[in-house]
Amino acid sequence: MIEQVQFQNDDHTDGKAPNQLSVSVNSSLMMGSVDTSLNFDYTSSVLLSGDDITLMYSKHEMIPLKDFSAEIRASKDIQNFLKQAVLILDLHKTGLEEIIESMLHELLGKDEPMCSFNEARNAIFTHDTVHMMSRTIQSTSVSEGGHDYDQSWICTIANLPSLERRHVAIARLKYAANLGSTSQEVKFVIIILAPVKEKGTKDGVETGRTFATIFADLDLRQGLIDARTTDEFKECLWNFTLLLAEHQANPEWKRKESCVSIHNKHGQEEQNQFRFGRGIWEDLKRRLPLYPSDFKDGIFGRRTVQKTFSATVFLYFACIMPSIAFGVLNDANTKGKLDVRKVIISQTIGGLLFSLFGGQPLIILLTTAPLALYTKVIFLICEDFDLDFSAMFAWVGLWNMFFLLLYSMFNLSFMMKWSTRSTEEIFALFIAIAFSVDAIKDVSRYFDTTYHSCDTISSSLNSSILSNGSVIDAVTVDMCSRESSLLYLLLMLGTLWIGVQLYNFTNTPFLSENKREMLADYALPVAVIFMSFIGSYVFKNVQMDSFKYNANSGMELAPFEKLPVSAVFAAAGLGFCLSLLFYMDQNITSAMVNTPSNRLKKGASFHWDLMVVALLNGFLSIFGLPWVHGALPHSPLHVKALADIEPRVDNGHVYSIVVRVRETRLSGLISHILIGLSLLMLPNPLVYIPHAVLDGLFLYVAITSLSGNQLFDRIMLLVTEQSAYPPNHYIRHVPQKQVHMFTGIQLIQLAVLCVFGFTPWPYIKMIFPVILMFLMPFRHKALPRILKKKYIEALDSDIL
Repeated sequence: MIEQVQFQNDDHTDGKAPNQLSVSVNSSLMMGSVDTSLNFDYTSSVLLSGDDITLMYSKHEMIPLKDFSAEIRASKDIQNFLKQAVLILDLHKTGLEEIIESMLHELLGKDEPMCSFNEARNAIFTHDTVHMMSRTIQSTSVSEGGHDYDQSWICTIANLPSLERRHVAIARLKYAANLGSTSQEVKFVIIILAPVKEKGTKDGVETGRTFATIFADLDLRQGLIDARTTDEFKECLWNFTLLLAEHQANPEWKRKESCVSIHNKHGQEEQNQFRFGRGIWEDLKRRLPLYPSDFKDGIFGRRTVQKTFSATVFLYFACIMPSIAFGVLNDANTKGKLDVRKVIISQTIGGLLFSLFGGQPLIILLTTAPLALYTKVIFLICEDFDLDFSAMFAWVGLWNMFFLLLYSMFNLSFMMKWSTRSTEEIFALFIAIAFSVDAIKDVSRYFDTTYHSCDTISSSLNSSILSNGSVIDAVTVDMCSRESSLLYLLLMLGTLWIGVQLYNFTNTPFLSENKREMLADYALPVAVIFMSFIGSYVFKNVQMDSFKYNANSGMELAPFEKLPVSAVFAAAGLGFCLSLLFYMDQNITSAMVNTPSNRLKKGASFHWDLMVVALLNGFLSIFGLPWVHGALPHSPLHVKALADIEPRVDNGHVYSIVVRVRETRLSGLISHILIGLSLLMLPNPLVYIPHAVLDGLFLYVAITSLSGNQLFDRIMLLVTEQSAYPPNHYIRHVPQKQVHMFTGIQLIQLAVLCVFGFTPWPYIKMIFPVILMFLMPFRHKALPRILKKKYIEALDSDIL
């Protein structure tokens, strides 16, 4: 296979370096000798001459110029060449084979004992009888007749499995050589030899791209021709490298690149940013005309109905299951004041109203683990000071509404421009860890109760019989059920495994593309229904705990009069801390839903959404229902459920991009109607969903949310072989040590969040929202003192 890589210059008018590269890949299929026993009377036919015939397959591909100002590897490649230079000046050879062999003899010395001369030679050429170079780089420029090759230089690339490191050789020919139809006046020949297993940014093509960018400049080539010694040659090469980096750093050189203002991301102008009600007015102006299309976009279009239906089913299971789980948690934390029924009612009201009146309907509201923990703190305070919990809960919710209304009216969501991708991904990873911790804690408690208790019961039973012949009561003995604890583990891990396998089924070759995508769309409901059937029917003889249900629970007006005036003002402090949690959670969720990689068209609605959430939670507080706000990772997963996603391959690394998202209200609206109807399924059949399946859902949501989280990707780089690093933007632009240092700093911030979020002391959890707020000033004030600004911008950008 022959690959020729060529530069393409669309505005090559002054001899300077072109602005883009064209990669011409010529793939040669060696067909060997052809048996030509044909009944044609061609006396001088080539077919009858017995000559070997070779078929050449050509493919042209464009690659960009190397940006020496941004891609750190570019200058390092030049530096490494200057330190270990294989440089031949005025080579007295004119034939292609002679030139390559002379350079290889100089290039392969004692440093590569495992690589033979013949191996390198065979890698450069197609085969012994056709001396054409397999992979080459040349530059082209646009002319009136089409395009012209720059025939004064050529770069050839070869990958060898026996090499230990990269090698670069440059030869300046004494006389211009004719090396082929597109290389008739070659003065410079560059050979790049690279190991097969090499880091993506250091492979043969990337190294060749570095030197090709340099040699594409006419002035540099003239300077190298005039150089009389190797030192002058190296000095000329390095000086031009510095000059090119300075030139490319000039914004005028990057005028093609579009830069979206952070203010546009949040839908408002910088001027008059804190003007009363301006943000809400801008959100309404932008989103209100699109309101009818929010419904039509869920019906019309290719595969739209299918996607809307699958997203609705996904949302139903993704919301009803956590509602049951957090209902059980709230029931235990508040001694029945808030239970499963109230959480489902709250989820129904919140989801329906936000689907109808929210600005960004792709955001999903949910009661979350931090809210459940905060509710527990309020309950403990009420017990310590002998206060009525329902009244206190309502007043804290109303104060929270008051502060959120102030934030929305005075456009404080504008401050979220300081919340960058790194901050959002730290919080998203914290939420994933929180879901996992909740599931692991449940398993640990269940094993302590039903598995490890058997040893205690056995020893106690033996000692009781030996002492006085008494026996342990039947309730205590019934707690010992090792088969139920093992079934619990099986159901949880089974739900996780089935869900993740189906979620990733699009990456397999099985079935057709549409069927694979359908299975992936319904991964969560299939896993939940199947494992619930296994737990409740197949193993029906194994006793499993079910959640408590109070049929008389519902909406009740909070007893505001039971709280003294002093406690009402004390509730303001709790309401303020709660408002910070709402502010961060809601806005970070909005930012992650509206991230540029999702390719949403209708714009964000930060201020209006915050006001809707404030009023909604004020209503829920009055009737003693749990609070809700924008939830991670459910909201980004909702976007993916409505999206068309296509795989992309870059240097062997597969990643997915969002092509189009159906920005509709129907999936959220219909799913919450179904959640409301689920109240009719309490206790049966919802009670047949084992608690282990709920924990499996938590793990599924946590693991699937890691897809696309750049922080998690960089954590995995710490245990990944360098040759397997993906060739993404930050690997190209940032030194490896700086990448790992940035990741380490993020991990420290994540650890701080985990310490305050998972501390066993409830009162300390109250300051968790404040700690979360401090991530933004740390990112913009402290981090630039540790890492260079250009590296931070590369690592913390919205580029995939």
